[in-house]
Amino acid sequence: MNFLYDPIPFIINWLNSLMLSWGWPVDVVQVVMFVLGALLICVGAMLFTTLLIWAERKIGGRFQDRLGPNRVGPWGIFQTIADMLKIFTKEYITPAGVDKIPFNLAPVLAVAAVLSIWAVIPFSETFSGVNINIALLYIIAIGGLGEMAIILAGFGSNNKYALLGAFRAVAQLISYEVPMVIVLLIPVMFTGSMGLNDIVQAQKIPFIVLAPVACLIFFISSIAENGRAPFDLIEADSELVAGFNIEYSGLKFGMFFVADFLHAFTSAIIFTTIFLGGWQGPGVATHPILGGFYLLAKTLIVYFAMLAIRFTLPRFRIDQMMALNWKILTPLSLVTLLVTAVVDKSIPRELMAVRIGALLVANILIWLVADRLFTVYSRRHTRLVVSGPRPLARPDLKSSKEERASL
Repeated sequence: MNFLYDPIPFIINWLNSLMLSWGWPVDVVQVVMFVLGALLICVGAMLFTTLLIWAERKIGGRFQDRLGPNRVGPWGIFQTIADMLKIFTKEYITPAGVDKIPFNLAPVLAVAAVLSIWAVIPFSETFSGVNINIALLYIIAIGGLGEMAIILAGFGSNNKYALLGAFRAVAQLISYEVPMVIVLLIPVMFTGSMGLNDIVQAQKIPFIVLAPVACLIFFISSIAENGRAPFDLIEADSELVAGFNIEYSGLKFGMFFVADFLHAFTSAIIFTTIFLGGWQGPGVATHPILGGFYLLAKTLIVYFAMLAIRFTLPRFRIDQMMALNWKILTPLSLVTLLVTAVVDKSIPRELMAVRIGALLVANILIWLVADRLFTVYSRRHTRLVVSGPRPLARPDLKSSKEERASL
């Protein structure tokens, strides 16, 4: 019955007992289990990416009034596999003058940075890669590997477009990390821990209820960290061709491609874990396997919201994108952190209903005041019109007399 209620720990304990019965030392068994767990998470995440690519293309087709993949396999489900085979057989092209070590290391780091985050995600109460008490700090630090991959790709490519794309990409990613890290202090303050499992277990009431403004800031910053529309200035093809990865081909380009799709879903998992209760749900105490289904269902909802924004909103200009971060999100995150800390520490934890109501009222007031300030600012700083209206294209119609006169 344990297998039905909680299969993953049951299988782990069975493998441990099996290898110990063979006479293997405890240290060797532990290393083997770590390697098997890492392979399971990495291979599972990579295979899941193929489904994500298909789903994203189909959802994007529906949003933009087109079909999406519909030729290879029923509903086009094998189109991603066909694309993978094509990428595997593409020729590796290494331009002349590249720095080969950073050029070849960049795509590996891009994928490794995303997969490494999965090591600390609690998939259920009893199953996670590694349950460390500084998981949030670890996620922030691992995010630097992705930025390092972009810098290496830009510098190593020996291409001015790749270099400019890397500069602008890293400027965007580092800028939006500031409000993201600030609002991450709020769930840490509520929980008293930076461990993701501790944060999930503390969410008898999801933190999206206690801190909706912080939740919104984190959600917007997560989209910007992914470099997706409307924050896709990383790959502004009208200005930078394909951005920092312009010189890559074949499987090396495919690794950047996989990292992009997997990063979006990983951001949705992190958001779900921190603000939506993660694996928490009815019946989890008696049937831990339900936690994985709750986590997947919540993550898919968040992921769909990210896709809806990507496929509907137009791209920001670079100055608009940076202004949104430094003039709006960063000050708002600082105010939200300060007000939330004061309200949370002023009310005892025993008065749960009063505490929730006070936090909600505080967040509503923050939002109303911020909206009023931004409205006044936008009215006082009207956007200058750089040119007049475009003339309409009209056919040059001439009368028959004018035509004969011109002949």
